[in-house]
Amino acid sequence: MRADDVREIIASRPRVRLGHFPTPIERCERLDARGDVWLKRDDCSGLAFGGNKTRKLEFLLGKALAEGATRVVTFGALQSNHARQTAAACAKLGLRCDLILTRLVPRDDEAYLHSGNVLLDEALGATLHVVDDVDAAALTFGELAQQENVFTIVPGGSDATGTLGYVAAAFEIAEQDGGFSRIYVAASTGGTAAGLILGTSLASLDAVVDVVCVYRNAAETADEVRSVLAATAAELGVDVPGDDRWTITDDALGDGYGMPTDEALAAIDRLARAEGVLLDPVYTSKAFAFLLRDERATGKRVLFVHTGGAPGLFAYPR
Repeated sequence: MRADDVREIIASRPRVRLGHFPTPIERCERLDARGDVWLKRDDCSGLAFGGNKTRKLEFLLGKALAEGATRVVTFGALQSNHARQTAAACAKLGLRCDLILTRLVPRDDEAYLHSGNVLLDEALGATLHVVDDVDAAALTFGELAQQENVFTIVPGGSDATGTLGYVAAAFEIAEQDGGFSRIYVAASTGGTAAGLILGTSLASLDAVVDVVCVYRNAAETADEVRSVLAATAAELGVDVPGDDRWTITDDALGDGYGMPTDEALAAIDRLARAEGVLLDPVYTSKAFAFLLRDERATGKRVLFVHTGGAPGLFAYPR
């Protein structure tokens, strides 16, 4: 299928404009790294400190409005970036927003419980349902789903509808500057990575997408990415790209989701002091730390997709 045909299919889907697109691509002028590092600034996408979920929400909430929804329910960890951006998007569109937030990280200090994204969720008018585990989350969802005109968004917005946002983003990258050998991105629920893999293939970009796990191990995350990739390819009526289009690693995961590593904290300092750009302690710092030590980037022109998350810094003040 031709790229223009794919664009037409994407353009035909219900969509609401929420973000500041296209987001910039900027070169790291002062960063001393193995390769020539550039940033895709999706942390500048708009909606309450920005982030990658804004692209997904344009399609997800477009579908919600088309179906007559007045209330949105979604899921995440307590300090979820996805939850914060969903709350912001719902506020902008006049939709009621319920966030089911699970205590996935073993933290009970004041900053983690009440600052960062949690503070912003409340400021944006969302109703928070904080639960201890996935079973409690399912029970809460069962109650909310009984209400009228409810639209459910899966964790991270990572389904065939939300992932269209990052297929479109790959075309955006191709229009701005397609001359990268590798594209690095953090991954948890897999939708952003899947969209980039599919989109770069459809846009005929030569770059390999390097997926850096921050939630589950590489095998589990790869399963998530492949599942979303297959569903999104079917949505567009195209073939699933070959495995040579992407790699995956959990070398930067450390002790698990939401648990910063020394390497990741060093990456936050390094990029902030060299470029004035803030990484977050959960996603982008781990992915960027991996990029900095990846020998495959040596002497290459590489792109880092900055998926946002800076409010998380306030939940990790130590």
